[in-house]
Amino acid sequence: MPKDITKNDKKEKKEKKHFFKDFKAELKRVIWPTPKQLVNNTVAVIVIVLITAIIVFGLDFIFQGINHYGIEALKDVVDTRNEQTENTTLNQEEANEQEESNETTQNNETQNNTVNEE
Repeated sequence: MPKDITKNDKKEKKEKKHFFKDFKAELKRVIWPTPKQLVNNTVAVIVIVLITAIIVFGLDFIFQGINHYGIEALKDVVDTRNEQTENTTLNQEEANEQEESNETTQNNETQNNTVNEE
């Protein structure tokens, strides 16, 4: 058993050495940008990010305006109409109740008159 463990340890060490050798060899093959290219690429990235931020800000501002002046205005109109409808309904119900109470009063008076005449 101890021989198996030592063989595994040796394999792992070789694999680690091999990995780092390959890693170092790969880094040597990389074409690194010159300082001028690095500055140009960095400036390009920053400019693109700023342009994108400006576009997103503009769209947000436009949609906020549409929401405030468009959708909120429509909600106000709908709410006003709903209130008018509710008021009309309430007024009709009050009128109906008043008519019923008037009829009841008239019926009572008629009954009282008939009782008094008898």
